[in-house]
Amino acid sequence: MGQALGSDGAALQLMLIEDDEEVRRSFQLLLQGHGYEVRAFAGARSAMAGDHSPFDVMICDYRLPDGDGLSVLRAMREGGWQGRAIPMTGFPDARLRDEARACGFEAVLEKPLRARDLVSALG
Repeated sequence: MGQALGSDGAALQLMLIEDDEEVRRSFQLLLQGHGYEVRAFAGARSAMAGDHSPFDVMICDYRLPDGDGLSVLRAMREGGWQGRAIPMTGFPDARLRDEARACGFEAVLEKPLRARDLVSALG
């Protein structure tokens, strides 16, 4: 598989926030296999503790043990981050879709996720 490259020719940097260890590791390996440089986090607090500027894309579970994906994106946007953001949820509904779009997320991905849906959302 090829490398996912940004406009500057460097590998795209991806932040993955998922509390389920097995799902997080599976997505991380899948995305690395598609050429992304992936930094994975188990929760909102750990993700928010670092520098967000290197990340081109954030993929975030909506429900996290210490917050939610909407709050994470809002905080990152307030800090000046302008990358692409894609939420995942096992609990989709119209209200969540509307809130996610208003917050700046792209199309909401529904769990269980197929690998091709995740990769397609990034393309």
